[in-house]
Amino acid sequence: MQHLVDTNDFTKEQLANIMNDAFSFKKQMPSQLLRDKLLITLFFESSTRTRSSFEVAAKRLGASVVHLDPSKSSTSKGESLEDTFSNLCAMEPDGVIIRHEYNNTPQKLANKELTTVINAGAGNYAHPTQALLDYFTMLEHFGSDSLEGKTIAIVGDIVSSRVAASGIRLFTRMGMNVVLVAPKPFMPDKDLPKYEHLDEVIDNVDIIMSLRAQLERHKAPIFEDYNEYAKEYCISSERMGNRDILLLHPGPVMRNIDISDEMLEDKRCKVLTQVKNGVFVRMAILKALLLDN
Repeated sequence: MQHLVDTNDFTKEQLANIMNDAFSFKKQMPSQLLRDKLLITLFFESSTRTRSSFEVAAKRLGASVVHLDPSKSSTSKGESLEDTFSNLCAMEPDGVIIRHEYNNTPQKLANKELTTVINAGAGNYAHPTQALLDYFTMLEHFGSDSLEGKTIAIVGDIVSSRVAASGIRLFTRMGMNVVLVAPKPFMPDKDLPKYEHLDEVIDNVDIIMSLRAQLERHKAPIFEDYNEYAKEYCISSERMGNRDILLLHPGPVMRNIDISDEMLEDKRCKVLTQVKNGVFVRMAILKALLLDN
C-alpha cells in the first residue's frame, strides 16, 4: 500500500511516470481506469481548487467520490480523528484524501495502513500535489523533460506556506536552484539563498512563484498595512518589465498585493493554467497510487 504524504514518497522514476501520464491525459482523456474505485475526501480546512480538482480528477477516471464534511461528522461530537478515520476505512474505500491543520496528521493516518492516504495539504509542512502540478506546469512551459539548472524565486509568506515547503523539497531534489524572497517575518530558517528585495535577484531567475500572505495563520497582524508590503513584493508589470519569466501562484491570489490585476492578465502568468493542470496531475497521481501499485 503506497501513500502520498509528501513528494519524497515517490521515486524519481514514479515522478517521471506521473508527469508522462499527466501529459498524456491532457492530450487525450483516458478511459475510466478507476471505475471500480471509491475515494473519500475529508477536508478539515477550507479548499476550493484542491478539493474540486481531486473530485474532478477522480470522476474523470470513473471513480466514485464521497465527501465527508468534518463539521457534520462525529469529530464534532468528540470522536477522535483516528477513530473517525478507522470507521471510514471499515467501509473499505480505496483511498482517503485529507486536508488538516496539523503537519503530522496525514502521516499518522498513513501509518495505520488501513487504506491509501493522500495528503491534500497539512499545516505549513506539505502540499505534495500542488508541488507536482507546479513542476508539471514548469515542464510544460519550458518544453523539456527536466528543469535541472533552472532558478525559481519563491516570494512572500514562505514560513507559513505548505506549498513552498513541498515545492522546496521537490524542486531542489530535481536539480533546480531555489531562492527565497521575503521580509524577515515571512522568511523561514532554510539553508537557501535569501533576499529581502525581489529586485536583487529578478534578473537571475527563470520562474517566480508568488505566495499569499496567510493572514489566518498569523497570531497577530505582521503588517498594519499590506499596501506597504505590496510595494516591495507585489508582482506587477512594472517590476517584471519585459523579462521572460514564468509567473506562478498556488491561489487564492490577493489581487494587487500578491500579483497586480494587469499582471494576472499577462501571458507570462500561469495561475489558471496551474488550476487546469492540477486535474491532469491529480489524475496521474490517483492512477499511480490506486492502479499501478
